[in-house]
Amino acid sequence: MTTSAAAPKNISWRFARATAPAVRMLAGRRWFAGWAVMHHRGRVSRRNLTVPVAVVTTPDGFIINLPWGAGTNWVRNVVAAGGCTVRWKGADHPMDRPRIIDATAARPYYPRLTWAIARRLFPADAWLLLRHADR
Repeated sequence: MTTSAAAPKNISWRFARATAPAVRMLAGRRWFAGWAVMHHRGRVSRRNLTVPVAVVTTPDGFIINLPWGAGTNWVRNVVAAGGCTVRWKGADHPMDRPRIIDATAARPYYPRLTWAIARRLFPADAWLLLRHADR
C-alpha cells in the first residue's frame, strides 16, 4: 500500500476535478446519499477542515475509497485524531477507530456494481474504514 499524496494522472483525477463544484454543493445533504462531508481538525494548523468524500455505508459506519492514497493530509488528520465527524444524509455522525485497509478487506463492503464503478472511476490501493463512535 502506498502513502503518496501526489495526484494521479488518470481518469479519476479528471472526473474528480470536473465534478468537484457539484459535489461540494450537494455532499452531506439528505437526498444525496453517495457523498458526505468529512469534518476533521488539521494536525498542524489545528483548524477545523472539511472535505467532500464518496462513502459506502457499512453495518457500523462508513468506508471511503482513497484514490489518492492514504498519505493525503485529510486522511492523515483523521487517523492522527482517532476520528472525525461525517455529515451524511443531513445528519452528523461522530466516527472513531479509523483504519486504512486494502482492496481485499474493502471488497466485502461494496455491492458488485458499486465496486466495479468505483474501481473504474476511482482506482485505489487504500480505503478508510470508520466506525460509529457510539457502537
